Amino acid sequence: MKGFLKGKYRAFKRKWKFFWSVNWIKTYYFNYKKFPYSIARKLPVFFYGKVKLSSIKGNIIIDAPIKKAMIGFGQPYELVSRSKRTAQLVLEGTFVFKGHVQFGIDYFIFIAKDAYCELGHLASMASNGKIICKEKIVLGNYARIGSEAQLIDTNFHQMMNTHTGEKYPMTAPIELGNYNFVSNRVTIMQKTKTPNYCTIASNTLCNKDYTKFGENILIGGIPAKLLKENISRDWEGEQERLEDNLIVK
Repeated sequence: MKGFLKGKYRAFKRKWKFFWSVNWIKTYYFNYKKFPYSIARKLPVFFYGKVKLSSIKGNIIIDAPIKKAMIGFGQPYELVSRSKRTAQLVLEGTFVFKGHVQFGIDYFIFIAKDAYCELGHLASMASNGKIICKEKIVLGNYARIGSEAQLIDTNFHQMMNTHTGEKYPMTAPIELGNYNFVSNRVTIMQKTKTPNYCTIASNTLCNKDYTKFGENILIGGIPAKLLKENISRDWEGEQERLEDNLIVK
């Protein structure tokens, strides 16, 4: 009986802690502002903690079966738990979700007007992550991005050839394959394209197409280069744990 009561108490404590971690005002506001009633009432998008919704004029599309809390902005799924309360969302373009997706605390997400950003099932951006999308950013299923990483598909300023006067494009798409494991403090810039089962080492700068190296690779460096072949995170071994810990029931 004593063990039973302890189990009940721990379950109650977890639920109570989860309840107070959710920013219910922003959660209800966003869902009922962006979705028809039939979807909004299921609350597919949850906001956790303080967040500044600078703009939500853009489109949000969920291309998957609708589940409660399937998209978590500021979702507490990491070891780090103390927030600087700097989370910010600027949504003026199109944001597409192909399944359950998590963003860690203190994220910054900017989707410009006419830009397109798509995240696959169980893709994520860990704490202090940054997405700046001026053209197109696509993350495959299980594209897991580490803390303090950033994806930026623009150089922000017009660059030119001082000899010929040619002006270079300011933006170019980013595309990460399925089952990508991106370590912390990685910068992924325009023109980056990775294959499936790609691992990116910490403190790496990516800025080109790496699919020519094939799948199951490790890349790293500034700029990134091939470091090792025939290597991958044990996705099959971790899948059950990932789904249990990340998908809100």
